[in-house]
Amino acid sequence: MARIFCAIAFALLAVLGSRVEAQQSAFDFALIGDMPYTKVQEQEYQRVLAALNATDLAFVAHIGDFQFDATPFNRNPKIASMPCVDENYKAIFDSFQSIRHAFILTPGDNDWSDCWPLAAKKADPIELLANIRKMFYPEGKSLGQKPIAVLNQSSDPAFAKFRENLRWSIGGVLFVTVHIVGENDNFGRTPEMDAEHLERKAANIAWLKHAFAEAKKTNSLGLVILTQANPGFETVWPESAKTRYFLRFIPRGQPVPSRATAFGDYLQTLAEELEGYDRPVAFLHGDTHLFRIDKPLYSLKTKRSFENFTRVETFGWPDTHWVRVTVDPKDPQLFRFKPEIVPANVVNRR
Repeated sequence: MARIFCAIAFALLAVLGSRVEAQQSAFDFALIGDMPYTKVQEQEYQRVLAALNATDLAFVAHIGDFQFDATPFNRNPKIASMPCVDENYKAIFDSFQSIRHAFILTPGDNDWSDCWPLAAKKADPIELLANIRKMFYPEGKSLGQKPIAVLNQSSDPAFAKFRENLRWSIGGVLFVTVHIVGENDNFGRTPEMDAEHLERKAANIAWLKHAFAEAKKTNSLGLVILTQANPGFETVWPESAKTRYFLRFIPRGQPVPSRATAFGDYLQTLAEELEGYDRPVAFLHGDTHLFRIDKPLYSLKTKRSFENFTRVETFGWPDTHWVRVTVDPKDPQLFRFKPEIVPANVVNRR
C-alpha cells in the first residue's frame, strides 16, 4: 500500500511540476494594424503575412483599420482597392485565414464608421458593422488556421450584439479586445451615430471592468488590452506632465493644448482600475500609425505614471512591419516588445 501511495504521490508531483513549467514558459504573439491601405501596401502586407507564417507565435492580432479610408479613396481611387464593399471584406477575411496561427481582430474606424463618405457606392456604417460582426467573429473561437477558444461579450444577454469584444487566456495571462475606434469613437456626427457610440461605450466600459475583475479572480500574471483607437492619453495628463511634454513646442508660460474627446471615459476607467491592480498591463493599439512604447497613463492619486502600465502602438501605413510581444513569466516586467522590420518593406535603403 505504501508503494502505491508513493507512486501516486510521485505521479501527482510530476503532473504539477509539468503544469508549473508550462506556466513559466515564455511565448510570443504578433501585433499588426492599419494595413493594408494602398495597392502598394497590399504587396508589403503579403510580405508581413509571410513573415508571420514563418515565425512561431501563439497568435496574431490585427489592431484594426484593415482597409483604406473612404475619404482619401474618393480623391484618388486608383491608389487603393475600393474599401467598404463586399469584395474587399472577403479579400481581407481570406488574408486573415491564410495565417497558420490563431488570428484576432478588433475593428477600426476605416473598417465601418468612416465608410459613409464613399462616393462610388452607398455605404451604411451601421449595416457594415453588423456584417463585420457576423463575418469576423464566430461564437467562441478566433479566426486563423489554428483557432483558439475565446469568450465573446455577446455571451452575456445584456450585451448580445457585441461579438467583437473577446477574452481569452494563454500561459496565465488574460487577453481582452475592446471595440474603441479612431475618429472620436464615432461620436459627434449624427444622432444615429451618437446612439451607436453610447451603447458601444457602455459595453466597452463594462467589458474593461470585467477584465480587471477576472484578472484578479484568476490571479492572472498580467493583462493585455487590445483596441484600435489611440485614446489620447496626453489630453488627461496632469499639468506638470503636459508642460514637460510641450515645453519644446510652445513658449514658456503659455497654456498647453487641451481638448475634450469621446475617449475620456475610457481613460478614467483605466486609471481607476489600475489604482487597484498591481500586475503588468499592456495596452496595445494603432490608429495614429506611430510606433512607440511608453507609460502614458497617470494615477489620479499620485499624479505619477503607473509603472505597471505600458502602451504600445504598432506600425501603420505607410510603414508595413510588425511588433513581436514576448510574454515571459520569469521576467518581472512580464512583457517585452520588439519591432520586427520586414527587410523587403524598408524604404530608406532603396
